[in-house]
Amino acid sequence: MQTHTKGQLEAEISKVIVAFEREFMGRGPTEVKTYLIQDMVLVRLKGVLTPAESQLIKAEGVELLKQVRAKLFETGRDLLKRSVGELTGSKVVSMHSDLSTKTGERVIIFVLNVNIEVRFG
Repeated sequence: MQTHTKGQLEAEISKVIVAFEREFMGRGPTEVKTYLIQDMVLVRLKGVLTPAESQLIKAEGVELLKQVRAKLFETGRDLLKRSVGELTGSKVVSMHSDLSTKTGERVIIFVLNVNIEVRFG
């Protein structure tokens, strides 16, 4: 693990997630914040929807967009798990994500095999 403080680790994870959103999802978020909470990494991204996606929601509904976004997200699942695992020095046990089409936010939760906060106590 290259970072030394909790804040630095949170910032490094945020950078990885932003890069993923840009490369795999087509647009980076307008804001991202990462939180280390016991054995979890919680990432909150704001402004992830493109203008075209916002129009799609109006024309075709929420479900179509959520399906497409979920499929795209799945293509990078292993990369995200590996990246967060390497940064935290832990194994990612599971990863969960949801997208709000009303607010344009995505939340990603990584569950680790160890309590990461112990390193910063």
